[in-house]
Amino acid sequence: MASTRVVIPGDVVDTSAEAGENSGSAETKVLRLGPGLMQAGEQVRAVAAGVLNSNDDSNQWWAVGNKRRYVPSEGEPVIGVVVARHGEGYRVDIGSAHDALLPLLAFEGATKRNKPNLAVGTVVYGRVAVANSVMDPEMECYNPHTGKSEGYGELGGGFMFKCSLGLARRLMDSKAPVLNALGSEIPFEVAIGLNGRVWINTEAPVTTVLVANAIKNSEFLSAKQCRQMVKELLERQ
Repeated sequence: MASTRVVIPGDVVDTSAEAGENSGSAETKVLRLGPGLMQAGEQVRAVAAGVLNSNDDSNQWWAVGNKRRYVPSEGEPVIGVVVARHGEGYRVDIGSAHDALLPLLAFEGATKRNKPNLAVGTVVYGRVAVANSVMDPEMECYNPHTGKSEGYGELGGGFMFKCSLGLARRLMDSKAPVLNALGSEIPFEVAIGLNGRVWINTEAPVTTVLVANAIKNSEFLSAKQCRQMVKELLERQ
């Protein structure tokens, strides 16, 4: 989109205008609506306040806002903590109104005889598989299209912290300034959940603290300010 637009519930979103400005192939792509938007007859309307975003390649539209509580949406990556185990799987706290169900077979290569054994308190990275108003959310730790884990599963070691939902969604962008600035200077692993949780793993505790502080401090900074902030944090280390 050419300019930033803030929407509130009830606003009509014109998705055809953006498609017309791009190549002709974009017009034939299926329109995909993400969080904050819904189809209402022939129109697309906002159901939540936030900044309107779009992806030209996938023709996907969504609205990003800073909610206090995470509302699960199918396909979104989340980081959760195992809080209980029962006969058919685990109950996982993902920060929503209800715990998510994680089936025992919702892992790469899992069978009735060969399945992971997660203890209470284990941090797991997965995607929301089921999310609606009449059922508890369900998650899975593999990509259903490939059958591979592709990074999902138990997160061993490392450190998990919380951030705002808006910041978590911005960190998912491959061009996230703070992650690019940190990655050019420090080797580290990161997993980002759209439920406002971030997991990082570095070679030393002091580096973990530095990375966590940099990510938290970046929420309201520009790309240039993020690079300067990371530089100053490294100089103090």
